[in-house]
Amino acid sequence: MTESIQEYDVVVIGTGPGGEGAAMQAIKNGRSVVVVEREISVGGNCTHRGTIPSKALRFAIFQMTEVNNNILFREHGVTANFMLPALRRRAKTVIEAQVKMRTAFYDRNDIPIVRGQARFLDPHTIEAVEEDGSRATVRGKYIVIATGARPYRPADVDFDHPRIFDSDTILKADLHFKSITIFGAGVIGCEYASMFRNLEIKVNLINNRDRLLDFLDEEIVDALSYHLRERGVIVRHREICDRVEACDDGVILHLKSGKQLKTDVLLWAAGRTGNSDHLGLEEVGIIPDQRGNIPVNGNLQTIVPHIYAVGDVIGPPALASAAYNQGRFAASHLLCESGSKESCGPAPSLDIPAGIYTSPEISAIGKTERELTEASVPYEVGHAHFKSIARAQITGQTTGMLKILFHRESLEVLGVHCFGANAAEIIHIGQAIMSQPKPNNSLMYFINTTFNYPTMAEAYRVAALNGYNRLF
Repeated sequence: MTESIQEYDVVVIGTGPGGEGAAMQAIKNGRSVVVVEREISVGGNCTHRGTIPSKALRFAIFQMTEVNNNILFREHGVTANFMLPALRRRAKTVIEAQVKMRTAFYDRNDIPIVRGQARFLDPHTIEAVEEDGSRATVRGKYIVIATGARPYRPADVDFDHPRIFDSDTILKADLHFKSITIFGAGVIGCEYASMFRNLEIKVNLINNRDRLLDFLDEEIVDALSYHLRERGVIVRHREICDRVEACDDGVILHLKSGKQLKTDVLLWAAGRTGNSDHLGLEEVGIIPDQRGNIPVNGNLQTIVPHIYAVGDVIGPPALASAAYNQGRFAASHLLCESGSKESCGPAPSLDIPAGIYTSPEISAIGKTERELTEASVPYEVGHAHFKSIARAQITGQTTGMLKILFHRESLEVLGVHCFGANAAEIIHIGQAIMSQPKPNNSLMYFINTTFNYPTMAEAYRVAALNGYNRLF
């Protein structure tokens, strides 16, 4: 008996932010859509292993440290000391809520979910294979690959050892460890260094570069480095791993410089790998790079024009927010009969804000001082230090600052950089102004607008006046 193959306009592989964005954009525009998902629940790595659980854990740690640092609680002998398993309970409830909500999106829009590992049989046909061997086949005029990424695991590191973790498995750690070495000082490494230090765990943060997060503004990075060291994190730059030695009572990281670092556990946080290796891409002529990232053009098309790829599987910026917009844009593009970018409506902004959930947070959009200097752009800078902002004084979150870079002649806002509590929220005010056409993108907006008092948003007015007063 011949298997009936369902035909759709769009087949989406993966239900993370990129897949969800593509599926919803296509279905809302009248196209038939099916999604293929290998996991039991929708949401992708973002919901189950990355953004949601790690940020929920971070907030649980923040709440605990707030109690312990509050003088009113201390005076009455109230303290909070929870280990990782207890703190993770909050993350579990958030994950369940996210899965329930996102499942409803597919149900409400009558988008079928086919379970199993997706694999190309030909350029338009996808087979989904479940763990029990059962199979389903779907065909689509267009395919959107949104399979995400996973932590990079070098072959010579034993990740089966109970004291060696990556950014997925560390969230399930049940060891009551008192010290940790984090190899890799990118976004994930810095975020976990902050979290674990807030739990009073001794932290070694190993960086193979000259400075932390070198894509950010140098002044912001300097503030982060100072804050980490002030909290007691040991940061080591320009170090290369020689080998990892796992013991019963800890892990020894041997560095090529000759240093040896022994801690209770090791977190390997050096890069990610695109989830492209089980898709059968060789059947359609798509060749990922050495880290599994799928090459795409400016329209998010692969070398096969009707096959798109979005989100972490295409590499940087590897942000959930970026993946969702990429998914929407890919679906918008494939909807256009002409296939021309110009006829597909506005593309998502290339100025994607960075949100880094260290403690305190970092967020940035636009140019850095180094980029503007190298481009010979005549800019000026305005600062607002949170220690002088009334709302920060009230909440006790006085670490950090807001920094505005603007053209000293046109007053156009060129970049906004923030380090401090709620930075990832605060940045969006600057983003909204920077997205305005000339002459509306202007420093004068912040100077002439009345901000609620006391608020953190008021920092924009303070920074704008600080910068404006530098002009002559």
